[in-house]
Formats: sequence, C-alpha cells, structure tokens
Amino acid sequence: MSAGRDAGDLVVPRSVAVIMDGNGRWAKRAGLERIRGHERGIDAVRTTVTECARLGVEALTLYAFSEENWQRPRREIDLLFKLLQRFLIEERPTLMQNRVRLVHAGRRDRLAPAVLALLDETIAVTAGNDGMVLCLAISYGGRQELVDAVRALARRVAAGELRPDAIDEAAIHGALYQPSLPDPDLLIRTAGERRISNFLLWQVSYAEIHVCDACWPEFGAEHLRAAFRDYGNRVRKFGKVL
Repeated sequence: MSAGRDAGDLVVPRSVAVIMDGNGRWAKRAGLERIRGHERGIDAVRTTVTECARLGVEALTLYAFSEENWQRPRREIDLLFKLLQRFLIEERPTLMQNRVRLVHAGRRDRLAPAVLALLDETIAVTAGNDGMVLCLAISYGGRQELVDAVRALARRVAAGELRPDAIDEAAIHGALYQPSLPDPDLLIRTAGERRISNFLLWQVSYAEIHVCDACWPEFGAEHLRAAFRDYGNRVRKFGKVL
C-alpha cells in the first residue's frame, strides 16, 4: 500500500502536487469569459490549501503559471497576474490561520516588480509558520528548472568549487528551485487531461498520478479526498519487487 499518514479512511500523502486545469473550459461551458474561470479557481485553491493543511499534508505544490503560459494573449496574462496579486493579499489570513508557509518555484526574472514585491512580502509574512508548505509554481517549467540547475552546477565547476565527476543525483536535486521540499507522492490533474505538461519533471519520477474529470473551478474537498483514497489503494514499489 502507499506510504503516508493515516487519517481515518484516508492515507494522506506527505507531498502533493496539482496541475490546476480547466478554468477556461469551465467558463466556456457556463457562457462566461475565461477570466471568470480563473476567478472561480481561487475558491478551489483556498479549499485545497485548507483541506490539505487540515489533513496533515506536509507540502503542496500548485502549478499556477507555466513558462508556456507566457504565450497566451497579453490581456489574459495581465488579468491572471492581477488575480495572483489579489490572492497574495487576501489569502494571507487563511495562510496564517492554517500555519501555512509560502514558497515560490520558477523564474523570477520574468515577473513584474509589483508581483515580485507582493510574492516576497507574503513569503516573509508566512516564514515563521510551522505547518504545511505551499509552493506556488509561477513562471515555472520542468525543463527550464533542469536547465537552470545544470547552469548553476556548471558555474560551480567553472569556479573550481565542484568536480564534474562529483555531480550526482543529489547535486542536481540540490540545484533545483526548492530542494528542501519532498518529492510529490501524489500528482493530481483536473479536467480529465492525462499529461504532465512540463511540471516537476525531476520530482514526479515516482509520483502516483490521479486524474480528476472535474474542471479546477469545480474541484472541492470531496474530489481531494477521492484522490487520497485512490492514492491509498496504490502499491508503491519504486522499481522493487515486493
């Protein structure tokens, strides 16, 4: 069976990652603008964060904005980052009440100064919290993360700080955006899609994958618990024979 903390009828994963998909499709079905789907998705974020914290998840990583998302229309990008800024301000009480510590994964250089300022401020405000770690993957790509890790290691080699033959899995892991976070035990994707979409390529090597047909704005505590029940029924062998 899967390793994790037992919470009644659930086996709670130590670390969870979520690809929050389907905001636009949900809005289209409802006859609304795409941005309304993103607005509604914030409710699903709040529910997922509070429920994961309540159940005892140690780390939750949410795919909030990918490197590929920069190719979307400028108006949609601007609206998405306005929503992010609103989230970073309005959700601080929720983060504090649930003792959630916020961190970021992704390329900072593409983020506007106002976004970075609010992000860093919220990270600082929650830094003392001793509960679940919430990692927002913003301007994030799994391939880009590996490129940045390799570049960082190459700089260390060029500076004489690291021998090339000393580069191993631990060295690569240590050069990732958030090396202190445990690798996800469970990867959840909504809207019925069955792709990893350049998300945590190194970290999800042995994650169990749960696909939920509901679009992200519809995702609630019952969907999260269904994902955890599914996870609890998995046999995790990590390449071994049990």
